[in-house]
Amino acid sequence: MHNTDPAPMPQGQPEMLLTLVQMPMPFGKYKNTLLCHLPVSYLEWFKRKGFPPGKLGILLETMYEIKLNHLEHLLEPLKSK
Repeated sequence: MHNTDPAPMPQGQPEMLLTLVQMPMPFGKYKNTLLCHLPVSYLEWFKRKGFPPGKLGILLETMYEIKLNHLEHLLEPLKSK
């Protein structure tokens, strides 16, 4: 039996998810693009080369995992906030 309920919001770091829909990329090819709108190919490049240190790296790696697992729908309710 398959559960058709939408997946619950991840617990623990809701402010991190909100940051993904509000923070622009601070440098590079996609400067000023919201982190949630970065193409998966760019995030895959960081995965291969290494994510930047600190908060930005954590955010980019989180966005990579969200896109890799097709969980972008979890960010939709936050985009209107």
